[in-house]
Amino acid sequence: MSLAVKELALTLEDTQWEQTTITHDRKIVRAIVVDEEGYFYFVRVHRDDIFGNGVFIETAGGGVEEGESTEEAIHRELKEELGVKVEILCTIGLVSDYYNQIHRHNVNHYYLCQIKSFGETDMTPEEQEEFQLSTLKMTYEEAVSEYQKCASKPWGVLLANRELPVLEWARKWLSGVK
Repeated sequence: MSLAVKELALTLEDTQWEQTTITHDRKIVRAIVVDEEGYFYFVRVHRDDIFGNGVFIETAGGGVEEGESTEEAIHRELKEELGVKVEILCTIGLVSDYYNQIHRHNVNHYYLCQIKSFGETDMTPEEQEEFQLSTLKMTYEEAVSEYQKCASKPWGVLLANRELPVLEWARKWLSGVK
C-alpha cells in the first residue's frame, strides 16, 4: 500500500539559453528504477555536444517509437540501457520541458519501476560510442548530490530541474510502501 501521492505534472522552461522557435516535440519515457533493497539505478552519460562537455547522471529512458505504448517503451529502454526487466509500480507523471538550444519540446512520461531481474544491456552503437552510457547504483542521497553537482553547468540546471522533483516524488511514494 502506498501513500496517496498525486501524479506529477510539471512544465519547465529553458532558462539557460535564449528562447527560440520550438520546431518539434519528442515523446519520451523515463523511469526511476529501484531494487528490493531501496537502491536507485541511473545511467552515467559522457557528452561533448552543442550543450557543452560534461559527465552526469540521468534517469534511464528514451524516445517512444512509432506504434509503441509508453509502457512498452519503458520496458524496452530499461532493457537497452540498464539490462533489467522491471515491474512498473506506478506512473509518476508528466514533465514537459524545453531545450531552446535544439528547438525541442520534450514530453517526458515518468514511471517508478522495480527491478525483477538483471541481464545484459542492449544499447545502440550511438549510446555506446557517443554517450558512453554506464549503469550507476546509488542511494537517494547520492543521486541528489550528483544532480546538485551537475547544476553548476547550464545543461545541468535543465537536467536537475527535471530530475530532482521526480526523484523526490518517487522517494515519497516509496516511503509509504509496506
